[in-house]
Amino acid sequence: MSQNKFQNRFLSIRMFFWLFFILLLGIYIYFRRPLISKSNYQDIKPLATHSNGENYVGSEACKECHADIYHIHLETAHYQSSSLANPALVKGSFKENENLYRLNDSIQFKMLLEDSEIYQEAWNINAQEKMSRSKIDVVIGSGTKGQSYLSWDDDKLYQLQVSYFNPTNSWTNSPGIPMELMEHRRPANAKCLECHTTFAKNTALYGMGNSYDKSQIVYGVDCERCHGPSQKHVTFHKDNPEISEARFVISHDTLSQLQRLDACALCHSGVRMDIQPAFLFLTGDKLSEYSLPDSNVKDLKEVDVHGNQYDLLRASKCFKQTERMDCTSCHDPHKSERGDSVSFNKKCMECHSVNSVFCNVDSSLSNQKNTNCIACHMPLIPSKSMIMQIGRDSLKVPVKVRTHLIDIYAQSTAETIDEKM
Repeated sequence: MSQNKFQNRFLSIRMFFWLFFILLLGIYIYFRRPLISKSNYQDIKPLATHSNGENYVGSEACKECHADIYHIHLETAHYQSSSLANPALVKGSFKENENLYRLNDSIQFKMLLEDSEIYQEAWNINAQEKMSRSKIDVVIGSGTKGQSYLSWDDDKLYQLQVSYFNPTNSWTNSPGIPMELMEHRRPANAKCLECHTTFAKNTALYGMGNSYDKSQIVYGVDCERCHGPSQKHVTFHKDNPEISEARFVISHDTLSQLQRLDACALCHSGVRMDIQPAFLFLTGDKLSEYSLPDSNVKDLKEVDVHGNQYDLLRASKCFKQTERMDCTSCHDPHKSERGDSVSFNKKCMECHSVNSVFCNVDSSLSNQKNTNCIACHMPLIPSKSMIMQIGRDSLKVPVKVRTHLIDIYAQSTAETIDEKM
Protein backbone atom coordinates (compact mmCIF):
# COMPACT_ATOMS: atom_id res chain seq x y z
CA MET A 1 0.00 0.00 0.00
CA SER A 2 2.80 2.36 0.96
CA GLN A 3 4.54 1.54 -2.34
CA ASN A 4 1.47 2.63 -4.34
CA LYS A 5 1.31 5.91 -2.42
CA PHE A 6 4.97 6.53 -3.20
CA GLN A 7 4.43 5.85 -6.91
CA ASN A 8 1.39 8.13 -7.03
CA ARG A 9 3.31 10.87 -5.29
CA PHE A 10 6.24 10.45 -7.69
CA LEU A 11 3.90 10.69 -10.68
CA SER A 12 2.28 13.82 -9.23
CA ILE A 13 5.66 15.51 -8.75
CA ARG A 14 6.73 14.50 -12.25
CA MET A 15 3.50 15.87 -13.74
CA PHE A 16 3.99 19.09 -11.79
CA PHE A 17 7.48 19.62 -13.21
CA TRP A 18 6.23 18.89 -16.76
CA LEU A 19 3.43 21.43 -16.39
CA PHE A 20 5.84 23.93 -14.87
CA PHE A 21 8.26 23.41 -17.77
CA ILE A 22 5.50 23.89 -20.37
CA LEU A 23 4.38 27.06 -18.58
CA LEU A 24 7.91 28.47 -18.61
CA LEU A 25 8.31 27.57 -22.29
CA GLY A 26 5.03 29.31 -23.12
CA ILE A 27 6.11 32.46 -21.25
CA TYR A 28 9.47 32.42 -23.06
CA ILE A 29 7.88 32.04 -26.48
CA TYR A 30 5.32 34.80 -25.75
CA PHE A 31 7.93 37.38 -24.78
CA ARG A 32 10.41 36.20 -27.40
CA ARG A 33 7.89 36.48 -30.26
CA PRO A 34 8.49 40.18 -31.09
CA LEU A 35 12.23 39.54 -31.17
CA ILE A 36 11.75 36.64 -33.56
CA SER A 37 9.58 38.84 -35.80
CA LYS A 38 12.19 41.59 -35.75
CA SER A 39 14.86 39.24 -37.02
CA ASN A 40 13.10 39.11 -40.39
CA TYR A 41 13.90 42.79 -40.95
CA GLN A 42 17.14 44.17 -42.28
CA ASP A 43 19.06 46.72 -40.26
CA ILE A 44 18.40 50.23 -41.55
CA LYS A 45 21.07 52.84 -42.04
CA PRO A 46 20.32 56.52 -42.73
CA LEU A 47 21.11 57.63 -46.29
CA ALA A 48 20.68 61.36 -45.62
CA THR A 49 19.44 63.75 -42.96
CA HIS A 50 16.89 66.52 -43.50
CA SER A 51 17.57 69.88 -41.88
CA ASN A 52 14.84 69.09 -39.33
CA GLY A 53 16.94 66.17 -38.08
CA GLU A 54 14.79 63.39 -39.58
CA ASN A 55 16.61 60.66 -41.48
CA TYR A 56 15.97 59.23 -44.95
CA VAL A 57 16.43 55.48 -45.25
CA GLY A 58 15.49 54.84 -48.89
CA SER A 59 12.71 52.78 -50.44
CA GLU A 60 14.67 49.56 -49.82
CA ALA A 61 13.64 49.93 -46.18
CA CYS A 62 9.98 50.07 -47.21
CA LYS A 63 9.83 46.81 -49.13
CA GLU A 64 9.86 44.65 -45.99
CA CYS A 65 6.25 45.65 -45.29
CA HIS A 66 5.19 47.08 -48.66
CA ALA A 67 6.74 44.65 -51.14
CA ASP A 68 3.99 44.93 -53.77
CA ILE A 69 4.03 48.73 -53.84
CA TYR A 70 7.83 48.79 -53.74
CA HIS A 71 8.25 46.57 -56.79
CA ILE A 72 5.70 48.32 -59.01
CA HIS A 73 7.02 51.73 -57.96
CA LEU A 74 10.44 50.82 -59.39
CA GLU A 75 8.84 50.97 -62.85
CA THR A 76 7.54 54.53 -62.50
CA ALA A 77 9.06 57.56 -64.22
CA HIS A 78 9.22 59.21 -60.79
CA TYR A 79 11.50 56.55 -59.36
CA GLN A 80 13.61 56.52 -62.53
CA SER A 81 13.95 60.31 -62.65
CA SER A 82 17.57 60.14 -61.48
CA SER A 83 20.20 57.52 -60.74
CA LEU A 84 23.91 56.90 -60.63
CA ALA A 85 25.13 56.36 -64.20
CA ASN A 86 25.74 52.93 -65.62
CA PRO A 87 25.72 51.67 -69.23
CA ALA A 88 22.43 49.83 -68.77
CA LEU A 89 20.62 53.07 -67.91
CA VAL A 90 22.01 55.40 -70.57
CA LYS A 91 19.73 55.00 -73.58
CA GLY A 92 21.86 56.55 -76.35
CA SER A 93 24.08 54.55 -78.70
CA PHE A 94 27.87 54.28 -78.28
CA LYS A 95 28.38 52.63 -81.67
CA GLU A 96 30.78 54.29 -84.08
CA ASN A 97 29.17 57.19 -85.97
CA GLU A 98 26.01 56.81 -83.82
CA ASN A 99 27.82 58.25 -80.81
CA LEU A 100 28.38 61.70 -82.35
CA TYR A 101 26.62 65.03 -81.98
CA ARG A 102 27.62 67.90 -84.28
CA LEU A 103 27.19 71.18 -82.43
CA ASN A 104 28.42 73.60 -85.14
CA ASP A 105 30.97 73.88 -87.95
CA SER A 106 33.91 73.38 -85.65
CA ILE A 107 32.74 71.39 -82.58
CA GLN A 108 31.59 67.81 -82.35
CA PHE A 109 30.82 65.69 -79.29
CA LYS A 110 31.60 62.01 -78.84
CA MET A 111 29.84 59.73 -76.36
CA LEU A 112 32.20 56.96 -75.23
CA LEU A 113 31.83 53.79 -73.19
CA GLU A 114 35.11 52.69 -71.60
CA ASP A 115 35.42 49.92 -69.00
CA SER A 116 31.80 50.36 -67.87
CA GLU A 117 32.26 54.10 -67.47
CA ILE A 118 30.73 56.72 -69.75
CA TYR A 119 32.38 59.87 -71.04
CA GLN A 120 31.42 62.88 -73.11
CA GLU A 121 34.19 64.45 -75.17
CA ALA A 122 34.22 67.70 -77.12
CA TRP A 123 36.43 67.82 -80.23
CA ASN A 124 37.60 70.62 -82.47
CA ILE A 125 36.81 69.13 -85.88
CA ASN A 126 39.19 71.30 -87.89
CA ALA A 127 42.19 70.82 -85.63
CA GLN A 128 41.30 67.21 -84.75
CA GLU A 129 41.96 68.15 -81.15
CA LYS A 130 40.17 67.09 -77.98
CA MET A 131 38.84 70.14 -76.14
CA SER A 132 37.36 68.53 -73.03
CA ARG A 133 36.46 65.18 -71.48
CA SER A 134 33.83 64.73 -68.77
CA LYS A 135 32.67 61.60 -67.03
CA ILE A 136 28.94 60.99 -66.86
CA ASP A 137 28.20 60.37 -63.17
CA VAL A 138 24.45 60.92 -62.86
CA VAL A 139 21.54 60.24 -65.21
CA ILE A 140 18.61 62.65 -65.04
CA GLY A 141 15.29 61.61 -66.58
CA SER A 142 13.51 58.29 -66.98
CA GLY A 143 14.05 58.25 -70.73
CA THR A 144 10.35 58.58 -71.52
CA LYS A 145 11.05 61.90 -73.22
CA GLY A 146 14.82 61.81 -72.90
CA GLN A 147 17.78 61.97 -70.53
CA SER A 148 20.34 64.56 -69.45
CA TYR A 149 23.65 63.82 -67.77
CA LEU A 150 25.53 65.33 -64.84
CA SER A 151 29.21 65.24 -63.98
CA TRP A 152 31.03 65.76 -60.67
CA ASP A 153 33.97 68.12 -60.28
CA ASP A 154 35.03 67.63 -56.66
CA ASP A 155 31.79 68.43 -54.79
CA LYS A 156 30.23 70.46 -57.60
CA LEU A 157 27.70 69.01 -60.03
CA TYR A 158 27.35 70.15 -63.65
CA GLN A 159 24.98 69.38 -66.53
CA LEU A 160 26.77 68.30 -69.70
CA GLN A 161 26.14 69.70 -73.16
CA VAL A 162 24.74 66.58 -74.83
CA SER A 163 21.49 64.85 -73.87
CA TYR A 164 19.45 62.00 -75.33
CA PHE A 165 16.09 62.53 -77.08
CA ASN A 166 13.84 59.47 -77.05
CA PRO A 167 11.38 60.29 -79.92
CA THR A 168 14.26 60.33 -82.42
CA ASN A 169 16.53 57.90 -80.52
CA SER A 170 19.48 60.24 -80.90
CA TRP A 171 21.87 62.55 -79.09
CA THR A 172 20.88 66.20 -78.89
CA ASN A 173 21.77 69.52 -77.31
CA SER A 174 20.71 69.67 -73.65
CA PRO A 175 17.55 71.68 -72.85
CA GLY A 176 18.32 75.16 -71.61
CA ILE A 177 21.78 75.31 -73.21
CA PRO A 178 21.96 77.67 -76.22
CA MET A 179 22.00 75.77 -79.49
CA GLU A 180 25.21 75.84 -81.55
CA LEU A 181 27.10 77.42 -78.65
CA MET A 182 29.45 75.41 -76.50
CA GLU A 183 28.71 75.56 -72.79
CA HIS A 184 31.12 73.05 -71.34
CA ARG A 185 29.37 72.66 -68.01
CA ARG A 186 26.16 74.16 -66.70
CA PRO A 187 25.78 74.24 -62.88
CA ALA A 188 23.12 71.81 -61.65
CA ASN A 189 21.68 73.85 -58.81
CA ALA A 190 19.53 72.55 -55.99
CA LYS A 191 16.30 73.67 -57.67
CA CYS A 192 17.07 71.29 -60.56
CA LEU A 193 17.72 68.35 -58.27
CA GLU A 194 14.73 69.08 -56.07
CA CYS A 195 12.40 67.64 -58.71
CA HIS A 196 14.61 64.75 -59.81
CA THR A 197 15.79 63.35 -56.47
CA THR A 198 14.17 62.58 -53.14
CA PHE A 199 16.82 64.55 -51.27
CA ALA A 200 20.22 66.10 -51.88
CA LYS A 201 22.15 67.93 -49.18
CA ASN A 202 23.30 71.19 -50.72
CA THR A 203 26.45 72.60 -49.13
CA ALA A 204 26.54 75.91 -51.04
CA LEU A 205 25.85 79.23 -49.35
CA TYR A 206 22.10 79.52 -48.59
CA GLY A 207 21.64 76.12 -50.23
CA MET A 208 21.27 77.69 -53.67
CA GLY A 209 24.42 76.58 -55.54
CA ASN A 210 25.63 73.35 -57.12
CA SER A 211 27.79 72.00 -54.27
CA TYR A 212 26.56 68.81 -52.59
CA ASP A 213 27.51 66.24 -50.03
CA LYS A 214 27.86 63.17 -52.26
CA SER A 215 27.16 60.86 -49.34
CA GLN A 216 23.75 62.44 -48.71
CA ILE A 217 21.84 62.13 -51.98
CA VAL A 218 18.77 59.92 -52.34
CA TYR A 219 18.36 59.37 -56.09
CA GLY A 220 14.98 59.02 -57.78
CA VAL A 221 11.66 60.31 -56.52
CA ASP A 222 10.84 57.51 -54.10
CA CYS A 223 8.55 56.81 -51.14
CA GLU A 224 10.08 59.44 -48.85
CA ARG A 225 9.68 62.26 -51.34
CA CYS A 226 5.94 62.08 -50.65
CA HIS A 227 5.78 60.40 -47.23
CA GLY A 228 8.70 62.22 -45.59
CA PRO A 229 11.94 60.98 -43.99
CA SER A 230 10.96 57.62 -42.54
CA GLN A 231 13.60 56.23 -40.20
CA LYS A 232 11.33 56.66 -37.16
CA HIS A 233 8.46 54.99 -39.02
CA VAL A 234 10.53 51.98 -40.11
CA THR A 235 12.23 51.61 -36.72
CA PHE A 236 8.94 51.79 -34.80
CA HIS A 237 7.24 49.11 -36.90
CA LYS A 238 10.37 46.97 -36.87
CA ASP A 239 10.23 47.03 -33.07
CA ASN A 240 6.44 46.70 -32.94
CA PRO A 241 5.42 44.38 -35.80
CA GLU A 242 2.08 43.61 -34.19
CA ILE A 243 0.93 47.26 -34.64
CA SER A 244 -0.63 47.72 -38.08
CA GLU A 245 -1.63 51.39 -37.76
CA ALA A 246 1.03 53.51 -39.50
CA ARG A 247 3.06 55.69 -37.13
CA PHE A 248 5.61 58.48 -37.76
CA VAL A 249 4.83 58.79 -41.48
CA ILE A 250 2.91 61.28 -43.63
CA SER A 251 -0.37 59.71 -44.75
CA HIS A 252 -2.03 61.43 -47.71
CA ASP A 253 -5.45 60.40 -46.43
CA THR A 254 -5.04 62.88 -43.58
CA LEU A 255 -4.07 65.84 -45.80
CA SER A 256 -6.30 68.64 -47.05
CA GLN A 257 -6.89 69.16 -50.77
CA LEU A 258 -4.42 72.06 -50.80
CA GLN A 259 -1.75 70.03 -49.01
CA ARG A 260 -2.13 67.19 -51.51
CA LEU A 261 -1.96 69.59 -54.44
CA ASP A 262 1.05 71.42 -52.99
CA ALA A 263 2.96 68.14 -52.72
CA CYS A 264 2.69 67.73 -56.51
CA ALA A 265 2.88 71.44 -57.35
CA LEU A 266 6.39 71.60 -55.92
CA CYS A 267 7.57 70.15 -59.25
CA HIS A 268 4.51 70.38 -61.49
CA SER A 269 3.65 74.09 -61.32
CA GLY A 270 6.30 75.54 -63.61
CA VAL A 271 9.32 77.63 -62.73
CA ARG A 272 9.25 78.81 -59.13
CA MET A 273 11.28 81.32 -57.11
CA ASP A 274 12.67 79.99 -53.85
CA ILE A 275 11.82 81.78 -50.61
CA GLN A 276 13.66 79.14 -48.62
CA PRO A 277 16.40 76.74 -49.76
CA ALA A 278 15.41 73.74 -51.85
CA PHE A 279 14.68 70.46 -50.07
CA LEU A 280 13.26 72.13 -46.95
CA PHE A 281 9.67 71.62 -48.14
CA LEU A 282 8.01 68.40 -47.00
CA THR A 283 4.58 67.01 -47.87
CA GLY A 284 2.01 68.65 -45.64
CA ASP A 285 3.78 72.03 -45.64
CA LYS A 286 2.31 75.11 -47.31
CA LEU A 287 4.21 75.48 -50.58
CA SER A 288 3.77 79.27 -50.75
CA GLU A 289 5.99 79.56 -47.66
CA TYR A 290 8.87 77.90 -49.54
CA SER A 291 8.56 79.07 -53.15
CA LEU A 292 6.36 81.20 -55.39
CA PRO A 293 5.44 81.01 -59.09
CA ASP A 294 7.93 82.81 -61.31
CA SER A 295 5.13 84.89 -62.82
CA ASN A 296 1.42 85.46 -62.45
CA VAL A 297 -0.42 83.55 -65.14
CA LYS A 298 -3.20 85.72 -66.54
CA ASP A 299 -3.66 83.97 -69.87
CA LEU A 300 -3.76 80.18 -70.12
CA LYS A 301 -1.97 80.48 -73.45
CA GLU A 302 1.10 81.54 -71.46
CA VAL A 303 1.12 78.32 -69.45
CA ASP A 304 3.58 75.82 -70.87
CA VAL A 305 2.46 72.20 -70.83
CA HIS A 306 5.94 71.18 -69.71
CA GLY A 307 6.18 71.44 -65.96
CA ASN A 308 3.01 73.39 -65.21
CA GLN A 309 0.26 70.82 -65.12
CA TYR A 310 -0.92 72.36 -61.83
CA ASP A 311 -2.22 75.68 -63.23
CA LEU A 312 -3.74 73.93 -66.24
CA LEU A 313 -5.62 71.51 -63.99
CA ARG A 314 -6.87 74.30 -61.73
CA ALA A 315 -8.31 76.08 -64.79
CA SER A 316 -10.30 73.00 -65.81
CA LYS A 317 -14.04 72.75 -65.19
CA CYS A 318 -13.53 69.27 -63.76
CA PHE A 319 -11.37 70.76 -61.02
CA LYS A 320 -13.52 73.83 -60.39
CA GLN A 321 -16.69 71.81 -59.93
CA THR A 322 -15.31 69.42 -57.32
CA GLU A 323 -14.16 69.97 -53.76
CA ARG A 324 -11.76 67.05 -53.39
CA MET A 325 -10.12 66.66 -56.80
CA ASP A 326 -6.33 66.56 -56.82
CA CYS A 327 -3.63 64.85 -58.86
CA THR A 328 -4.14 61.47 -57.19
CA SER A 329 -7.81 61.51 -58.18
CA CYS A 330 -6.61 60.32 -61.59
CA HIS A 331 -3.02 59.20 -60.96
CA ASP A 332 -1.72 56.40 -58.77
CA PRO A 333 1.80 57.58 -57.86
CA HIS A 334 2.77 54.05 -56.84
CA LYS A 335 2.65 52.55 -60.33
CA SER A 336 3.41 53.31 -63.96
CA GLU A 337 0.20 54.17 -65.80
CA ARG A 338 1.66 55.46 -69.05
CA GLY A 339 -0.33 54.15 -71.99
CA ASP A 340 -3.14 52.77 -69.82
CA SER A 341 -5.95 54.68 -71.53
CA VAL A 342 -8.57 52.21 -70.24
CA SER A 343 -7.71 53.07 -66.64
CA PHE A 344 -7.81 56.82 -67.29
CA ASN A 345 -11.13 56.56 -69.14
CA LYS A 346 -12.57 54.75 -66.13
CA LYS A 347 -11.43 57.65 -63.96
CA CYS A 348 -13.31 60.05 -66.23
CA MET A 349 -16.45 57.94 -66.14
CA GLU A 350 -16.46 57.80 -62.35
CA CYS A 351 -17.73 61.39 -62.50
CA HIS A 352 -19.20 61.43 -66.01
CA SER A 353 -21.60 58.51 -66.23
CA VAL A 354 -22.62 57.19 -69.63
CA ASN A 355 -26.16 58.46 -69.11
CA SER A 356 -25.05 62.02 -68.36
CA VAL A 357 -22.40 62.49 -71.04
CA PHE A 358 -23.01 62.79 -74.75
CA CYS A 359 -19.96 62.91 -77.00
CA ASN A 360 -20.58 65.26 -79.93
CA VAL A 361 -17.46 64.24 -81.82
CA ASP A 362 -18.02 62.65 -85.21
CA SER A 363 -18.34 58.89 -84.76
CA SER A 364 -15.52 58.19 -87.23
CA LEU A 365 -13.11 60.30 -85.16
CA SER A 366 -14.37 58.74 -81.94
CA ASN A 367 -13.70 55.29 -83.37
CA GLN A 368 -10.29 56.43 -84.56
CA LYS A 369 -9.47 57.45 -81.01
CA ASN A 370 -10.91 54.20 -79.63
CA THR A 371 -13.41 56.27 -77.64
CA ASN A 372 -10.46 57.61 -75.68
CA CYS A 373 -11.51 60.57 -73.51
CA ILE A 374 -7.91 61.58 -72.83
CA ALA A 375 -6.84 61.73 -76.48
CA CYS A 376 -9.51 64.34 -77.26
CA HIS A 377 -9.92 66.24 -74.00
CA MET A 378 -6.26 66.25 -72.86
CA PRO A 379 -4.29 66.19 -76.14
CA LEU A 380 -0.52 66.17 -76.53
CA ILE A 381 0.61 69.75 -77.12
CA PRO A 382 4.07 71.00 -78.18
CA SER A 383 5.99 72.60 -75.32
CA LYS A 384 7.22 76.17 -75.68
CA SER A 385 10.24 75.61 -73.45
CA MET A 386 11.32 72.04 -74.29
CA ILE A 387 12.63 72.32 -77.86
CA MET A 388 15.26 69.92 -79.16
CA GLN A 389 17.60 70.20 -82.13
CA ILE A 390 18.97 66.83 -83.16
CA GLY A 391 21.70 68.03 -85.45
CA ARG A 392 23.11 71.31 -86.69
CA ASP A 393 21.08 71.28 -89.89
CA SER A 394 17.99 69.57 -88.51
CA LEU A 395 14.70 71.20 -87.59
CA LYS A 396 13.98 72.18 -84.02
CA VAL A 397 11.60 69.63 -82.51
CA PRO A 398 9.30 70.65 -79.64
CA VAL A 399 8.63 68.01 -77.02
CA LYS A 400 4.96 67.10 -76.87
CA VAL A 401 3.42 66.92 -73.41
CA ARG A 402 -0.14 66.00 -72.47
CA THR A 403 -2.03 69.07 -71.36
CA HIS A 404 -3.86 68.96 -68.04
CA LEU A 405 -6.32 71.64 -69.13
CA ILE A 406 -9.30 69.31 -69.45
CA ASP A 407 -11.47 70.93 -72.09
CA ILE A 408 -13.38 70.50 -75.35
CA TYR A 409 -10.87 71.02 -78.15
CA ALA A 410 -11.58 71.80 -81.79
CA GLN A 411 -12.11 68.70 -83.92
CA SER A 412 -9.39 69.81 -86.31
CA THR A 413 -6.94 69.80 -83.40
CA ALA A 414 -8.16 66.45 -82.15
CA GLU A 415 -7.63 64.91 -85.57
CA THR A 416 -3.95 65.84 -85.58
CA ILE A 417 -2.97 64.95 -82.03
CA ASP A 418 -0.80 62.03 -81.19
CA GLU A 419 -2.95 59.10 -80.16
CA LYS A 420 -0.26 57.49 -78.03
CA MET A 421 -0.28 58.04 -74.27
